[in-house]
Amino acid sequence: IVMSGQMGYEKAREGKYDLIILDIMLPEKNGIDICKDLRKNGVNTPILMLTGKKEEIDKVIGLEIGADDYVTKPFSIRELVARVKALLRRPQEIRPDVEEYLFSDVYLNFKRNEVKKGNAQIKLSAMEFKVMHYFVQREGEVIERNQLLNEVWGYENYPSTRTVDNFILNLRKKIEDDHTNPKHLLTIHGAGYKFVK
Repeated sequence: IVMSGQMGYEKAREGKYDLIILDIMLPEKNGIDICKDLRKNGVNTPILMLTGKKEEIDKVIGLEIGADDYVTKPFSIRELVARVKALLRRPQEIRPDVEEYLFSDVYLNFKRNEVKKGNAQIKLSAMEFKVMHYFVQREGEVIERNQLLNEVWGYENYPSTRTVDNFILNLRKKIEDDHTNPKHLLTIHGAGYKFVK
């Protein structure tokens, strides 16, 4: 446990941890900047962000810069423990059946956790890679939001599906030519999502 953002960043960058619980509101260096800098420096430890901000945009920003999950204050200890357990159950490395995958102008290498769109390198978080791998393995299938929460996030009977929707939005922005008119990550109204090549 550390009380300043700068100290937390240095310890997280230098040490080996199973999980990082990161508050957004910290002195010296805020949680958003810490998360962003850790991911830039290759730290792939799962990050659970704590925020007192309820606005959806703050949560989306946290997920876009590499956080794996978030909890909004006030929260119950039961919810925090459930989310921690879910994060710790996730494999730290993706071990796909298919190492490489190409669709449109997007190239995915799951073994090296690399993605390119055209000639541009695209940054995906570890969780975004896991979601993409799940879709690729089930190309053409309709995937319900609760199915993604249960099988990818590890939440059983979790009431909110906004986490899934935020991730799909973020992925579309990164891999689609026009995220407002997606050609690959499709919304199936009343059912869920479908990935098509």
